Amino acid sequence: MTLGGALGVVLLDNIVYSAFLLGGVFTSMSGLYILLNAGFVAAAQVLVYVGAVSVLILFGIMLVNKEQQFTPMKQAWVGKVATAGVCVGLFALLTTSTLNTPWAISTEVPKGEMATVAIGIHFFTDYLLPFELASVLLLIALIGAIVLARRELIPDMAPGDASEALQLPERPRELVSSSAGPESES
Repeated sequence: MTLGGALGVVLLDNIVYSAFLLGGVFTSMSGLYILLNAGFVAAAQVLVYVGAVSVLILFGIMLVNKEQQFTPMKQAWVGKVATAGVCVGLFALLTTSTLNTPWAISTEVPKGEMATVAIGIHFFTDYLLPFELASVLLLIALIGAIVLARRELIPDMAPGDASEALQLPERPRELVSSSAGPESES
């Protein structure tokens, strides 16, 4: 599922389908983490990547909605050949490292739940400041996304006019009548 979804992300022409397949790749990666007895990492994978990153990518695609005419590049085959060479080289490197690694299977019992406790203790003691700074950064990004989505245009203003610099125009709102149906409009 991971390899098929990854191929679909790269090979499909529709970017929305590619974004959905990327969410599927992230989900299948969490399944691999579960098979490795890393339940906390699997849950974090689902929450962070499937729940946040995939949704942000989809919102970014939907908000931009930029339609541009496709202009073919001259000698595009050179880039394709270079890309194929890099991909083949990476595949050979990963295959070599996989085959040359001694995969000793341990008989030790996995620490599962105690690993989650240790991660939580580190989050709220040693790494509390970076954890909180990351949450403030995500809040600022969310507020910025809301502001960008709500405004329709940036008004033209003089360089010295700072009083209007903090005001953004809002979209006009439609008034909703208190009547039940369209027959009351006259």
